[in-house]
This record gives sequence, structure tokens and C-alpha cells, in this order.
Amino acid sequence: MKAVVWHGEGDIRLDDVEDPKVHEPTDAVIRITRSAICGTDLHMVRGTMPGMVEGTVLGHEAVGVVEEVGSAVRGFSPGDRVVIPSTIGCGTCSYCRAGYYAQCDTANPNGPAAGTCFFGGPEATGPVNGLQAEFARIPYAATTMVRIPDGVNDDQAILVSDIFPTAWFGSRLAEVGPGDTVLVLGAGVVGQFAIASAKRQGAGRVIVVDGIASRLDKAREQNAETVDFNSEDPLEVVKDLTGGIGPDRVIEAVGVDAESPGERGDEQWKPGDSPALALQWAVELVAKAGSIGIIGVYPPGFGQFPIGDAMNKNLTLRMGNCNHRRYIPDLLDLVLTGVVDPTAFITRHEPPSAAIEAYRSFDLREDGWLKTVLDVA
Repeated sequence: MKAVVWHGEGDIRLDDVEDPKVHEPTDAVIRITRSAICGTDLHMVRGTMPGMVEGTVLGHEAVGVVEEVGSAVRGFSPGDRVVIPSTIGCGTCSYCRAGYYAQCDTANPNGPAAGTCFFGGPEATGPVNGLQAEFARIPYAATTMVRIPDGVNDDQAILVSDIFPTAWFGSRLAEVGPGDTVLVLGAGVVGQFAIASAKRQGAGRVIVVDGIASRLDKAREQNAETVDFNSEDPLEVVKDLTGGIGPDRVIEAVGVDAESPGERGDEQWKPGDSPALALQWAVELVAKAGSIGIIGVYPPGFGQFPIGDAMNKNLTLRMGNCNHRRYIPDLLDLVLTGVVDPTAFITRHEPPSAAIEAYRSFDLREDGWLKTVLDVA
């Protein structure tokens, strides 16, 4: 089969690889109909998420059709349409039973202390081959597959694999409640869903900071108040918009590849030049006794955080990898009932044969590349 494969920093290829098979009774194999390219994938290609193993298939978002199930997978049959949560959970350990699927004690082959297991990630996460492929093996399939309602199409479902639940989780981490003024740092597709999530969790106002005009335009379509950090000082503007107090809640949806204001240039696979900037802005801008939810990706060992300033303001800090399986069923219901149409945030459809060029355009933050879906079948 064809798959997007990591060979080194800045070196990804569309390769022919072996078709996946059922190895364990808890496995399933799916035929992928939709996959997608995520900003987290760029961290691996840029090298800001270290530890990748050469030959790993990339991608952690997929919708597909069940082809085969292991003997222990009793709730699914060949032909079922499913969405795949990006993080893998066994469903039986104490963490999974409590809804903390991202901290499953069993799924990560490196042991319970290794933490989150997800598709297409570094060695420390498994590694487990990812989902930018024609077929995929799904470990612990009874938990790591969710049936798609008949009224939800593949384009809607692919954004419920990772992006929408991650943003919903970020709003929960930030403790968004009725009437809150919420600041979203980053207007990429996770930031866009963070706006939508905060509004549906009761936010009275949402302010968003980014430096790309097309992303800010999309945020204004949701009636978010926008700040362009390349043309104005976000510290001054956000303080002014909030009467000098700051927002009650901040959702940090940027991560380690944050960039300082100014022209980025056109260098391919260039890591962000200011990896702690979004964290610094979050701490500086949030109101005293406010709360910050961090869903931007930071690798193990990252140590640049203004902890003294946060402590001095009595801030609540919550962060982590999304427990996707916990939120996906309810979010599918929001899509099914028309409360949210996630397809509004898809800006590109590409065939798998164009995946590498799509990565390149997305990496350079070109206009119109907010979210790219790969139409596999």
C-alpha cells in the first residue's frame, strides 16, 4: 500500500509499504477513506518533536471502513464505518476507565511510565504506524474505534478524530464557563475549534491572536475578536480590550513552534524561532487568579516556562494530551444534530499522491492551508 513515511528531519516520502495485518486478538484493520495533515505532524518533520524512528508511517487522524477484526473485538464487524481517536487506549486499565485514555497503562509498548501512545509518533509513544496510508492496523480496536452515525459524512468525521476533541479538551482545561472572556492563542485549525468550543461552553467573548490574515479572517467568521501580532502588540491590545484586567481564561493552541512577530520567510521545515512565546503571552495576559489550558504540543525535556510569574498571579495551569475517546461520541452527536459543522474549517482536499507537496505548503503557512484532508478513497 502507499503511505507517508518519515525518513529523517525534513525527509518524508510517499512509499510502498507492507499492508497491515491483525497481530493481536484486540486488533482490527481498516481501509482508510479520509486522513489529514496536522500541525503535530510538522513538529516531527521539523525535528522539534525528537525521537522519530525511520520508517514510521505518519498521521494520527483517520476515518475508514473495518476490513478485519481480531477475535477479541466483539462490537464491530467488517463494513462498519469508524473514526479513529488519535490517542490509543486499552479501555480496561484504571486510567481508561476514568476517561484518561491518553495515559493508558497498557497501550504504550514502552510500559506504563512511558505515557501517551498515539499513531505516527516518536519512539517514546510506541511507535505505532500512523494513518496517512491506505490501510491501518488499529490496536485495542474495541476502544480505539468509534462507529460513525449514518447522518455524519466522512469529511465531518475526520475532524472529530483529533482536532475538534483536542480543542474541546483545551476549553475544558482552561475551565471556560458562562460569561467568561476567553483568549485563544493561535488561529490554526485547533484554534478555530477552540473558538467554537469556548463559545459552546459558555464564553461571553472570545479574543484570538495570530499572525496570518486568512486565519484571522476565519476566526472573525465565528465573531471572535482578532489581534494580528505582526501589525500590533498583542499585550497592549488584549489588555485594552479587557479593561486592563486580561481575559479570564486562555487556551494555548500554538506549541513549541511558536514564532516571534515579523516575516517568516520561505525556509522549508524551519522550527519556530520563539518556542516559549505563546506560554509567556498566556501567563502575562491572563487575569489574576485566571486559568490556562495548554494544548499546544511541547516535547519532553522542554523547560522554558515562566513559573514564577504564574505563581505570583495565582494562576491555575492545566495541560496535556487529549483523551480523544472520552469526547468523540458526544462531539459526533453535535455534528449529527447540526450544532457544529466541522467542514467549514477544511480548506484543502488533496489525493494521497499530493501529500508531500501538501506538507510543504502547510509547513510554510501559505494562505488557504488551514486544514488539509487527504481523500484516500
